[in-house]
Amino acid sequence: MAIKGYQNNPNLPREDYIHSFTQYEKDEFIKCVDNPIYFATKYMKIVNVDRGLMTFEMWDFQKEMLSSFHDNRFSICKLPRQVGKTTTSVAYLLHYILFNEMATVAILANKSATAREIMGRLQLAFEYLPRFLQQGVKEWNKGSLELANGSRCLADSTSGSSVRGKTFNIIFLDEFAFVPNNIAEAFFNSTYPTISSGNSTKVIIVSTPNGLNLFYKMWTQATEKKSDYIPIEIHWSMVPGRTQEWKEQIIRNTSEDQFRQEFECEFIGSTNTLIHPTKIRSLVFLNPVERVDDLHIYEKAEPGKTYVLVADVAEGQGLDYSTFSVIDVSQIPYRQVAKYKNNKISPFLFPTVIFSAAKRFNEAFILIEINSIGLQVADILHNELAYENLIKVRNAKGKAGQQVTPGFTKQMQFGLKTSVQTKKIGCANLKSLIENDKLIVNDEDTIMELTTFSASKASFAAEEGNNDDLVMTLVNFGWLSAQKYFKESVNSDIRRTLQEEQLSIMDNDIVPFGAISGYQGSAKEESELIDGDLWVTDRSSFTMENMEFETLSNKHRL
Repeated sequence: MAIKGYQNNPNLPREDYIHSFTQYEKDEFIKCVDNPIYFATKYMKIVNVDRGLMTFEMWDFQKEMLSSFHDNRFSICKLPRQVGKTTTSVAYLLHYILFNEMATVAILANKSATAREIMGRLQLAFEYLPRFLQQGVKEWNKGSLELANGSRCLADSTSGSSVRGKTFNIIFLDEFAFVPNNIAEAFFNSTYPTISSGNSTKVIIVSTPNGLNLFYKMWTQATEKKSDYIPIEIHWSMVPGRTQEWKEQIIRNTSEDQFRQEFECEFIGSTNTLIHPTKIRSLVFLNPVERVDDLHIYEKAEPGKTYVLVADVAEGQGLDYSTFSVIDVSQIPYRQVAKYKNNKISPFLFPTVIFSAAKRFNEAFILIEINSIGLQVADILHNELAYENLIKVRNAKGKAGQQVTPGFTKQMQFGLKTSVQTKKIGCANLKSLIENDKLIVNDEDTIMELTTFSASKASFAAEEGNNDDLVMTLVNFGWLSAQKYFKESVNSDIRRTLQEEQLSIMDNDIVPFGAISGYQGSAKEESELIDGDLWVTDRSSFTMENMEFETLSNKHRL
């Protein structure tokens, strides 16, 4: 007589089911508890597109993945498409909930439907286990299951509410590179503390690369041993049957770039970023040598050195961030030595933070972005805190635009009012500074913002769901670095340095500060100087997409 199962499914034992073990079953049960590979290869069933329901015949690299999951708390996997990464992960999750009491596992993906599809694979594998390996079922639906041993498994998207505020023994993140950055970061901020508080809790991250994002950041940290994550990398050629001929066929049917990203697992970023993706990938961030609340210090102030603090001001409502970068301008290359980032600090309190940091860095020069609320911050620094080293900017007549001024003049302001004109100049200068290694960016958050600071209409901005508040401090520094008074004050001329270095390779693609060419205009238009001595050919239709730099001849200089 057939046993009546949970919800009349004979493959699912009811919660009160009690199994009478034979000696063979006892021995096999013990082997499975101790060895997840033995469990998966002997007893787990999967559905193959060609062969249908079959035993999970694991490849060697899948066995290594399973062992790593079992032996380590934190795992991050950079894997090609179609290497059985999800099936391997399901095998470990199923083993975990079967042989651990009161365990809770979260299966999370960028979409709820994807997470539930993974849950479906786990449930299918459970149904086809022999009865002596199963647990009684208390709950069973598309989004969750609970077993008689108290273990539970939930499936949802990373933005879903079902996992908020809960504690988990394992969080499994599938295709994490495809979760939008803002959602991924918010998820980690709210959920990761529940994992880190335990001694045996685990995080398993599995994904194919998808540009330069949070997954890229976490993978880089793991490979450089800056985190506790154990990196697992599989090459497409490790899959039986994947030969050079197979590669060529895939490329013919897709593209070289798609193959490089999905099978070679290269972190191919957007081609529209201000800084070239190849250069971004070469940037190396440092761990702070000191943290003072939200101020991260990478190099402590040294006597006799000159520093510039460039600040971007937000409203403190939890949206955009109030930020600043502190830059050592004593010599070239310039170096980012500190950063501050906080999206809740009041504009009334931000001046005090700026004041304290500037004092710490040898009475640093301060450049405030004074659009809207920033003007109030500059006013407090000048009038209430009596800070003397505020950089003053005047609106010059004609097309010269805003210029740094040493003294009090008409139309003077304590800071820079960012405009289309100043942003174009700042972006152009920042690009050349970073790509020519004349500005060293040390901060991790700033580098991550650069990965999504991309072309937007006729300018550059953060891609949707990302921030650019730290990058804008560097953009405004880029504008400042070309100002005549600034160069005289710090005794450095970045453009002259670049020119001298490049005199022998003038015909190469990478050339120093100077003109932005490619515009065909009148002689009058081509003789306009903007903001000091930076040469810009077309101020009305300028875009960075086809920008090229070329050296200024003497007749083009002030």
